[in-house]
Amino acid sequence: MNTYQRPRYHSARGLLSALAILSAWSGGLALALTLPLSLSPLVLAAAPLLVALMTFLYTGLFITAHDAMHRSVAPDFPRLNHALGRLAVLLYALFSYTRLLQSHHAHHAHPASPEDPDFHDGQHPDPLRWYLHFLKGYVSAGQLVGMALVFNILHHLLSVPLPNLLLFWVLPSLLSTLQLFYFGTYLPHRRPARGYADHHRASSNDFAPWLSFLTCYHFGYHREHHQRPDIPWWALPGFRKKHLIKKSNSKPIQNT
Repeated sequence: MNTYQRPRYHSARGLLSALAILSAWSGGLALALTLPLSLSPLVLAAAPLLVALMTFLYTGLFITAHDAMHRSVAPDFPRLNHALGRLAVLLYALFSYTRLLQSHHAHHAHPASPEDPDFHDGQHPDPLRWYLHFLKGYVSAGQLVGMALVFNILHHLLSVPLPNLLLFWVLPSLLSTLQLFYFGTYLPHRRPARGYADHHRASSNDFAPWLSFLTCYHFGYHREHHQRPDIPWWALPGFRKKHLIKKSNSKPIQNT
């Protein structure tokens, strides 16, 4: 497993994917916040699609920051790598990159345990209360005040319409937290009926790569991520495929 090599031109590809996500999020948000809203059939059809797109791009911001925490956005340029991570979580919801970095390293050191900041409280493993506990551990009062300040600047000083702000800035960021929690925390780390298989305490879904990408940028291939945190999100399908082939070839042939 540890013989898997980093992708060729890792830093170039990582930077390209990070800049693509940041650019798409910026352009999409600029379009969404200036979109004239009405009850016309075209707008009614386009608005939900734009909400879904912005949710996906918000998730992309967080995945970019997550990879930066593992130095897998631009491993050859550590300062740039972490700068992009800081920018991504700042745009996402004014998160502290340093605090997230510490919490995420604790998650990898103690997955699905009381010392894991992403895990449930030990008494309420149901998805709703786990999700609320998950949010409580990351969202601060100062952060909420900062977001409220940005909201009012956008609305009152820059004249962004209130419906646009709620639909395309507030709602997608909230939906993104659900997407990240469900596909990246709850499904991979909930306790299986027979208990956890190993110290990673993580499982992966069996989604095809295209569906894995749409659901959470391949974050559902979570066991592979815990095995090799240095592998970037866009290389996880290839890593998983090689692992599955190796696992299949190592199985003893059954005589019939």
